[in-house]
Amino acid sequence: MQDATSGPDAAAETPVVPTRRRARRRPVAFDLTALAVVGVLLAGALAAAGAVVYQQLYSPAAFVSRYLDLLAQGRAADALAVPGVRVESSQLEAAGLPTDAADALLRGAALAPLDAIEVVSTAEKDGVSTVTVEYDAGPHRARTSFAVEQAGMIGVAPAWRFAKTPLAVIDLTVRGAMQFSVNGFEIDKRQVLEAGVDADPLEPVPLLVFSPGLYSIAVDTPLSTSPGVAVLSDKPRAEIPVDLQTEATDTFTDVVQKEVESFLDTCATQEVLQPTGCPFGFTVRNRIVDVPTWSIAEQPVVSIEPDGADWKITRTQAVAHIEVDIQSIFDGSVRRVDEDVPFFLEGDITVLPDGTASITVSSTD
Repeated sequence: MQDATSGPDAAAETPVVPTRRRARRRPVAFDLTALAVVGVLLAGALAAAGAVVYQQLYSPAAFVSRYLDLLAQGRAADALAVPGVRVESSQLEAAGLPTDAADALLRGAALAPLDAIEVVSTAEKDGVSTVTVEYDAGPHRARTSFAVEQAGMIGVAPAWRFAKTPLAVIDLTVRGAMQFSVNGFEIDKRQVLEAGVDADPLEPVPLLVFSPGLYSIAVDTPLSTSPGVAVLSDKPRAEIPVDLQTEATDTFTDVVQKEVESFLDTCATQEVLQPTGCPFGFTVRNRIVDVPTWSIAEQPVVSIEPDGADWKITRTQAVAHIEVDIQSIFDGSVRRVDEDVPFFLEGDITVLPDGTASITVSSTD
């Protein structure tokens, strides 16, 4: 008899149970540490990126750099709109600037390029940041410092303004001309001075300028000229005195030469020994038989030099010639005078408001 549990079918009926391999679990502490490291790295990256964005877009240095970039591009109107730049006429004195300073040069046509702009330092004290920049203005490598303060917020970013205006003033005196140019922009003193057409030709012209800026001042008129002078405005609110002496142009000198010659020729038409208002004459102790005849044997060579706001003809020699018969009061004899009469002259030249010149010639020993 077979045992029911030991027969051939017994093995087939016995179920086979598969064994499961238990999964290994990472420790919870390891996961949290990894997340913390990732979080720190992410926070650091965000902080670094935020710092870069702040420095490039929202910092006092970025604020000053934008202002200089506007000047470099000749965008004067936009530069004036930067907070803290523009000063109303009523605020000039409080800003430490002349109350009569004109704004004629606060325009793109009067700006010279700035290049290689670089912020070199930023320092903060008592809520005011001092931003120092270097730049190329023409051939000059220059440095300027600006005071910047916070002016509220724009969203989550700080807004800035100049704590003190970066404008400066050129006090310009031009001798020998009412017109001049600055970086090629033409100006007439009578258009910017309060006295207008009655302005004193030697009165300094106070002109507001951007700082920084390079300003080339020159004169090129039919009467006068100058080689020009370059003025670097590198300090905000500074007053920069400039005294520009012009020289007479060749055209002006030629005109005066012709006028003097014409004047002397007119003098020579007077049939008297001492022509009225003329720099030459002839003296005799006897009587003349007939009226004398004058001519100009040698015209003077005119030279002009500055004389304050006007000009003067420097002392120069000329030669007149006289022909006259003289009768002696003692014996009645007649002597023929036919001789040269050397003389010296000088003159004053006044430039009139309409641009013409008034010339006065006088004799000199």
